Amino acid sequence: MERFPLKATKMAATYQSVYKKGTSQGNGHGDPSGEDDMVNINTGSQRAADTPTTPTSHGTFQLYEHGTRYSDASATCEADDIPGIGQYEDFHTIDWQRDIARDRMRHRYIVKKRQDSIWDLIKGAHDAWSGWVCVLLVGICTGVVAGVIDIGASWMTDLKFGICPQAFWFNREQCCWSNDEITFDRENCSEWLTWPQVFGESRDGPGAYIISYLFYIVWALTFAALSASLVRMFAPYACGSGIPEIKTILSGFIIRGYLGKWTLIIKSVGLILSVSAGLSLGKEGPMVHIACCLGNILSYLFPKYGRNEAKKREILSAAAAAGVSVAFGAPIGGVLFSLEEVSYYFPLKTLWRSFFCALIAAFILRSINPFGNEHLVLFYVEYNKPWKFFELIPFVGLGIIGGCIATIFIKANIYWCRYRKYSKLGQYPVMEVLVVTLVTAIIAYPNPYTRMNTSQLIYLLFNQCGISNSPLCDYKRNFTDLNTIENAVAGDGVYRAMWLLTLALILKLVMTVFTFGIKVPCGLFIPSLALGAIPGRIVGIGVEQLANKYPKSWLFSGECSSDDDCITPGLYAMVGAAAVLGGVTRMTVSLVVIMFELTGGVRYIVPLMAAAMASKWVGDALGKQGIYDAHIALNGYPFLDSKDEFQHTSLAADVMQPKRNETLSVITQDSMTVDDVETLLKETEHNGYPVVVSKESQYLVGFVLRRDLNLAIANARRTIEGITGQSVVIFAVGGGPTLANPIGPPPLPLARILDLAPITVTDQTPMETVVDMFRKLGLRQTLVTHNGRLLGVITKKDVLRHVKQMDNEDPNSVLFN
Repeated sequence: MERFPLKATKMAATYQSVYKKGTSQGNGHGDPSGEDDMVNINTGSQRAADTPTTPTSHGTFQLYEHGTRYSDASATCEADDIPGIGQYEDFHTIDWQRDIARDRMRHRYIVKKRQDSIWDLIKGAHDAWSGWVCVLLVGICTGVVAGVIDIGASWMTDLKFGICPQAFWFNREQCCWSNDEITFDRENCSEWLTWPQVFGESRDGPGAYIISYLFYIVWALTFAALSASLVRMFAPYACGSGIPEIKTILSGFIIRGYLGKWTLIIKSVGLILSVSAGLSLGKEGPMVHIACCLGNILSYLFPKYGRNEAKKREILSAAAAAGVSVAFGAPIGGVLFSLEEVSYYFPLKTLWRSFFCALIAAFILRSINPFGNEHLVLFYVEYNKPWKFFELIPFVGLGIIGGCIATIFIKANIYWCRYRKYSKLGQYPVMEVLVVTLVTAIIAYPNPYTRMNTSQLIYLLFNQCGISNSPLCDYKRNFTDLNTIENAVAGDGVYRAMWLLTLALILKLVMTVFTFGIKVPCGLFIPSLALGAIPGRIVGIGVEQLANKYPKSWLFSGECSSDDDCITPGLYAMVGAAAVLGGVTRMTVSLVVIMFELTGGVRYIVPLMAAAMASKWVGDALGKQGIYDAHIALNGYPFLDSKDEFQHTSLAADVMQPKRNETLSVITQDSMTVDDVETLLKETEHNGYPVVVSKESQYLVGFVLRRDLNLAIANARRTIEGITGQSVVIFAVGGGPTLANPIGPPPLPLARILDLAPITVTDQTPMETVVDMFRKLGLRQTLVTHNGRLLGVITKKDVLRHVKQMDNEDPNSVLFN
């Protein structure tokens, strides 16, 4: 993933600016923070030569860092006097350059003041450690919330099957701890009562089956209805996985309320309910969303992060790592997931903090011990047999199968989600949830492999056969020692289990297509693992039986002759699970690390890598996007993927708005009144306006944001006496002659909100370069000039629409700015 350096220090001593590539600018005092070196982008803009320069009280020129006035004497940002400056509207893109520059200025000011007093020294120390304290709090809270969710989901899932009369808050495993053995077929346990037993029936028999079936359906519908109703009434943003939106937010997009406290509460409660309802979904994706909600809320305790959107995203990246860490018990996998899959800007400092945050979250979850065993991971495997070289062939085969299953799922799910979005079905979200839940419950209960919790199914498929009553382990062999079980002929139970698993695979695939995207919290990791583990186990049993039937074959003779237990079907299930999850999400490095952390199978890294790469290649060949990128495109979010390449030959002049011979909305530096500016704001809806010397010359002076302009005018009317609609708006630095001899009402000086160093390109710049600038610098817009004269503007939305158009897709599918 490409990373962009956002530290851009620009000096605008005069309007006739000279930009040198690779120039390093200082702040006049020497920068102890070491954050001042930067490469400037060639803007190609020419300032009016006759504009006066502005000396400071020291006789030096004023510095402008990304257009914000910064005096040597004060080291403060004057524009901060206006409330709301530096904030963003909902559904808008942030300006990474401006936010990082503001933070660097704030940091320099604090460093400079440290020598003044002990109190300033303490404030400086607090500023230095606030990032670590913030991610520490995020890790602690994420671990606690994950523990509560795991315990709640476990109890409510078992509530569909029965109750513990001694202590109703115990799940089945806790209730039966005295029996000391819990296996898949739910053997007799006197402390745990099934629902037929509660009503005086026997545990088995037709009557008991019908009562159990009905209770299963009723509880499932109750949980799903509660979850969907809570989401609809209190927090509409709490539905779905959340990862597509988190990716978009981390790329610099604002979605107000998406990471708020109500979303956090309803997502947590709704997740427990929807997992317990037995729907084909997981809690891992929503855990990332929940962790990011915690990161967002806790960042407001530290103004350094709460008031700066670019800095806040460093905390959100660390929170995403903590979310995966507690979802799977995989701290390192969480850090790599945040780096590879969700984060857009990931400096080394954020990597360390993400590692720390994931570590703390995993430690807290381990302390809570929600699974009631000595392992933090979900699917710990006991076997440690080495894999054989010839097994790479079926492992790669499983990767290909996984890529195909993933592509079928992505295409079907996106088709269904698009239909839901543009049809009347989208108007009845709660009804859709109830129908999906009812159908899932009715078809899931008769099959023991779909009836059980999906996590239990995956654990069963990953496990090695021991002394067990499970049909999956019905082999015709003599047990002498549990650890040396010879390969043996599969019994009838194994073949029956394989048929049931094949049915379960089809049902899981179909139900997950309809479930992912409904209006309840729903993740995709666990269903994807199940969709891969089932064919993996079936292939594993097939290879095992081949090795048993033809032990003298050239394929098996060299490798299997000396080993009693040549083939491990559970390993194939593990590899198949990684293949489908990799195909669905297009993860590679983080996937392999998550899988071996998830199972404890460090020895099996090479098979997992082989399957993950095969799956990704097949997925990329059959379909361009992973599931999260496909949902981002479906929702029209302005996400410019740094992994994609722009291969077209268009120029900046082809993309800029307005097109040639059309009128460009601009503001002049010293000839428009307040009424003129307000009329322009009413008649147009642009997010910002170029400021030029005059409408005749069109020489570029700077760029001003719509929001800042509105706030500055409203603030001036309140605080400056005599400002009227006829007051001249002055953007010229130093005020110019109009300020010295005002005629009529006093003028309104707004130079402090002007960005004097906007990024500009010439009209002949290749769009490939422009797209790279947007990706790597996190730009919101760039101005297009010709011989120093302003021609137009290119916004992020224009770039995205152009990319869509060049790829023969609908450019109007990009909905936001």
